[in-house]
Amino acid sequence: MSRSARTVIARATGVTVAVSRLWPGRADRLIIAPHDLRTADATRAAEIYAGRFVFAGKIVTCHGRSIFDLEPPSEDWEVALLGFGWLRHLRAADTALTRANARSLVDDWISNPARKRPLERRPDVLARRVISLLSQAPLVLGDTDGKFYRKYLRGLTREIRYLRYTMLDIADGVPRLQVLIALCYASLCLANQARHIRSATRRLSDELQRQIQPDGGHISRNPGALVELLSDLLPLRQTFAARNIAPPPALLNAIDRMMPMLRFFRHGDGSFALFNGMSNAPSDLVATLLAYDDTHGVPMANMPHTGFQRLDAGTTTVIIDSGPPPPPNVSQEAHAGCLSFELSSGSSRIVVNCGMPSTGRDNWRTFARSTAAHSTLTYHEASSCQFVELSAMKRLLQGAPVVSGPVNVESYRETVGDGDLLTTSHDGYLARFGVVHRRVLMISHDGARLDGEDTVSPAPGTRIKGAETDFALRFHLHPAVKASRLSDARGVMLVLPNRDVWTFEALDDKVDLEDSVFLAGNDGPRRTAQIVIRQDSRHASSIRWSFVRSSTSASATNARRTARREPELPL
Repeated sequence: MSRSARTVIARATGVTVAVSRLWPGRADRLIIAPHDLRTADATRAAEIYAGRFVFAGKIVTCHGRSIFDLEPPSEDWEVALLGFGWLRHLRAADTALTRANARSLVDDWISNPARKRPLERRPDVLARRVISLLSQAPLVLGDTDGKFYRKYLRGLTREIRYLRYTMLDIADGVPRLQVLIALCYASLCLANQARHIRSATRRLSDELQRQIQPDGGHISRNPGALVELLSDLLPLRQTFAARNIAPPPALLNAIDRMMPMLRFFRHGDGSFALFNGMSNAPSDLVATLLAYDDTHGVPMANMPHTGFQRLDAGTTTVIIDSGPPPPPNVSQEAHAGCLSFELSSGSSRIVVNCGMPSTGRDNWRTFARSTAAHSTLTYHEASSCQFVELSAMKRLLQGAPVVSGPVNVESYRETVGDGDLLTTSHDGYLARFGVVHRRVLMISHDGARLDGEDTVSPAPGTRIKGAETDFALRFHLHPAVKASRLSDARGVMLVLPNRDVWTFEALDDKVDLEDSVFLAGNDGPRRTAQIVIRQDSRHASSIRWSFVRSSTSASATNARRTARREPELPL
């Protein structure tokens, strides 16, 4: 086990001992507080003490009123407030003042159970609150009296009771796992819960076996699900050990499978590939999660069950979506990005998908899920997947799941003389337009060149449907990349942050440089550029293109002179 992992686990064990000694004589007591792996910021404790609650990019100031009585500025803000994850910031400050502030805020909440807030009983929010109240118990109960301790315990028990009832009406996917994880924590952390441990463990095990694929991916195909779930599953494994109870095999197996998948989706700069609802992942949290991985192995090249491929050569990485959309019941966040890819060189991302913002998603959701927001081919500006559009159905289904999309997605990889070759195809446009999209990628052995060919053609024995025969090929660029179109309009020069220069070329087609938006930035959406090639399948059914590492910083200035500068795109 790595040193950093031992340090984290030791801290978790220390918390467990401390809580068990708070009230050693009580039968109805907290005996364990699980460790919280999520990032804490001690500077935010002062803001909370001053009555300023900053969540999801919105600020609410109390002005002496209860924060729980104020109108929330957004759903994301309210979810953050009612999940009580902000207690970790107060704990990070670790002063008598912040402990008293935390106790006062928790007391305010549990003293008014009759409050009717729209989201307080939503299963995933309730699960998050239960886990927060358990894990932050040392902060709230560290120097309190018996009266408040009993009050805290009654309020926590009430929340757990509500949580058990939510199993009758809970969305599939990550929310269901979060509820089951919270119930496992509750049975392990409270005294006199032995009768619930076995049932909670069994239900969590069954759900993990159903939701975590054999290759370690989640059935939603969202890389962010791995970060979210491992942040709770790793401390849960240690909580079982602290209670001297063997963790269930399904939990251990799920963690062992998910860790390599976590590495699979990472670029050289530590960021995650942006597929199926993925937004920015906190780098410090990911580093903490990876500290638990003893193998530190090279990411696998093929994840066949979840449907992704990875090409690594030299310092160059290409990650490709090579799978169909997830099942409808877990596709509320799924994107129409089949056969899209992301390209990075060392610590610089070059080609990306637009991704999803971490907050304010409703403003961008429709665009972010479209095929046009991904680095792939779009036929007649239509998406390869179709989503539920009726508002009434969205409310009923708690989102807009995929209703149709690629059914047959094929991928085949081989090593050839010049490099590694990946051949993929999908039929997402077959039913509406009668065409199949085929993408071939080849990366050179040294990683200095990525060649591709995209083709749209009718399926064998069929013909193209309708008069719509236009298609567009898009490559969205990371905001840190400086792009300039070459003077012959057949290519684009790309200067990376480290001053390395790559060149994109499509010698048979005109290349345009257009505006785009990068949604998954730390500071919200950012303007960027996209390389676009437009074509008509009646005249040309395929487009050949290449990304070539053409020079290093020493020759960047000379390369720039060969380019005709387009108007600068502000970042």
